[in-house]
Amino acid sequence: MNLALVGLLAGMALGFAGYFGGFAAFLLVAALGAVGFVVGRVIEGDLELGELGELLRGRDRRR
Repeated sequence: MNLALVGLLAGMALGFAGYFGGFAAFLLVAALGAVGFVVGRVIEGDLELGELGELLRGRDRRR
């Protein structure tokens, strides 16, 4: 599945959530989508949990 199709499906899901559930449902779907994305990247091995902590803190320790 290419990234354009994934983006289309994510946009449609957010649109349906916003239309039928309101803004709170839109935010919930967006937040859960972001969590699912991060979990998927960790499972695939593209992102390590230590890197995620650095990203969340906003620090770059490689300097």
